[in-house]
Amino acid sequence: MNENILLVEDEEELCMTLGDRLRSEGYQVDVAMDGKAGSEKATQLAFDLIILDIMLPLRSGLEVCADIRLAGLATPILLLTALSQTVEKVVGLKLGADDYVTKPFDTLELMARVEALLRRTPGKLETENAGSSGLYKFGSIVVDARKTRVTRDGGIVNLASREFHLLRYFAEHPGITISRDELLLQVWGQKAGTFTRTVDVHVASLRQKLEVNPKEPELIITVPGIGYRFQT
Repeated sequence: MNENILLVEDEEELCMTLGDRLRSEGYQVDVAMDGKAGSEKATQLAFDLIILDIMLPLRSGLEVCADIRLAGLATPILLLTALSQTVEKVVGLKLGADDYVTKPFDTLELMARVEALLRRTPGKLETENAGSSGLYKFGSIVVDARKTRVTRDGGIVNLASREFHLLRYFAEHPGITISRDELLLQVWGQKAGTFTRTVDVHVASLRQKLEVNPKEPELIITVPGIGYRFQT
């Protein structure tokens, strides 16, 4: 286990306690104790997960969350919220956060959320196509696996976390027809069932952001009755 986690928390005691627990589980942990430092580290360094408190000095956790997504990064974000922050939770999820834990929280619950988010994230790219640089290139589109960043014609493409992982899975399997059931399992960690429409919705969103003409896609092709094929 070599996952890198950024913990953005201004409560020193909680920061030390949670940091020690994460390290004891084998994670590499970096810490930022205010929103400004958290935003700088989150957007300039590579992390597998960001644990982000909403109430922070200098820059709020919601602002940091927005910074991360506006930078085109799809790194999973776990929010730490207070019981009274119901509205903030909703706003955070809309800004691109993946999950939240309410303070005071049980450490076992938080660790379970951390493991679940990391488990849903496909493994590091080590294919020949990505090479040692961790880059996939498809015409004007570049997928940077290490920085979890996507660009098109040199400009940042703002993808949600799940959209990025779906695109990355497609990129790992170019030219192969992939069923919806496989995508549900590999990208969402869900078995086939009531979530099939979720795949279609996320594919539609990717097409809007990546295809020249989303109504006549040339990159993500629908294979009727089966699923999709990533055409390179």
